[in-house]
Amino acid sequence: QVQLVESGGGLVQPGGSLRLSCAASAFTLDNYAIHWFRQAPGKEREGVSCISSDGRKYYSDSVKGRFTISRDNARNTVYLQMNSLKPEDTAVYYCAAIRGTYLLPLRESQYQFWGQGTQVTVSS
Repeated sequence: QVQLVESGGGLVQPGGSLRLSCAASAFTLDNYAIHWFRQAPGKEREGVSCISSDGRKYYSDSVKGRFTISRDNARNTVYLQMNSLKPEDTAVYYCAAIRGTYLLPLRESQYQFWGQGTQVTVSS
């Protein structure tokens, strides 16, 4: 079954770190740009970070300098390392795949695959 599966979410104190994973099954990520989005309760889905198929990276202003996106094609997985977490980072995090070198967040309908989401809660 073709799918993306996120993992690594959880509860962390402010200032802590988490690493999210986005693993693909039944297809290879090499030719896809992978985008991370998040959605907090009552808010619109927000594009957080992207890594294109050629390795270029994008970060929103709200996470720049704290989050790092990377990809391991051998493991068919994209990671989002989140450091210095803040309560406002609390949200469900989703990864999405689109074939090509797209770098900026796109409309939801443009992505070929979406993961089911993983909850990140930053609270003391």
